[in-house]
Amino acid sequence: MRKDLYTAGGVRLQKVLAQAGVASRRAAEQMIADGRVSVDGQVVRGQGMRVDPTAQVIHVDGERLILDETKHVVLAINKPVGVVSTMSDPEGRPTVADIVAGYPERLYHVGRLDIDTSGLLLLTNDGELANRLTHPSYEISKTYVARLHGEVRPGVKRRLMAGIELEDGPIAVDGFRVVDTYGDITTVEIVVHEGRNRLVRRMMDAVGFPVRELVRTGFGPIRLDHLQPGTSRRVKGNALTALYGAVGL
Repeated sequence: MRKDLYTAGGVRLQKVLAQAGVASRRAAEQMIADGRVSVDGQVVRGQGMRVDPTAQVIHVDGERLILDETKHVVLAINKPVGVVSTMSDPEGRPTVADIVAGYPERLYHVGRLDIDTSGLLLLTNDGELANRLTHPSYEISKTYVARLHGEVRPGVKRRLMAGIELEDGPIAVDGFRVVDTYGDITTVEIVVHEGRNRLVRRMMDAVGFPVRELVRTGFGPIRLDHLQPGTSRRVKGNALTALYGAVGL
């Protein structure tokens, strides 16, 4: 073990794991002995290590522990239609900054939703997390629910799953299912991992089903759930850990 991994005056690693709810202190000691714990990218097997849980990165079984949730701010908001997905707007339109005005941290929006689309948008003070969540190489899924005109037959799903050509290149959905049909309105769920501008609307136009209403209900492991339009909630605990884990942080 490199000496520079030890933090003088820090907290014993097994105690940190126990306080994080990973396991009892005795079980945490066994996890360390089994090589299941790493600190700053290096596997730890000794029991005497002290760490700074606010500064060092700890993984258990490859999953990062978020030990200081006051440092890692991630907000989920339900963006209403008519709100711009930026922190300011030169035209004076309402923005997502109005929804999170009570937070003192500087927040980055993670991707965007067009002004006519509502639903889940993430904001964070962690620039690296924001970059990875939106970078194509991490293929973070986005789930949408769309209301369409007309009956959507099985052939539409086959076309979208096989891939279609748009003006900015080919695209295939990761998932597609019909949720409900009422009269001449069909509700479908669409899963994609790309973040091109107005992608879902353009895909559905291309297969002959213009979108009437569009809501994003999921971003990676985070779900909209019962979050009301124009409100926010803090992403914490297992959900925060899962979000960091999805991009290898």
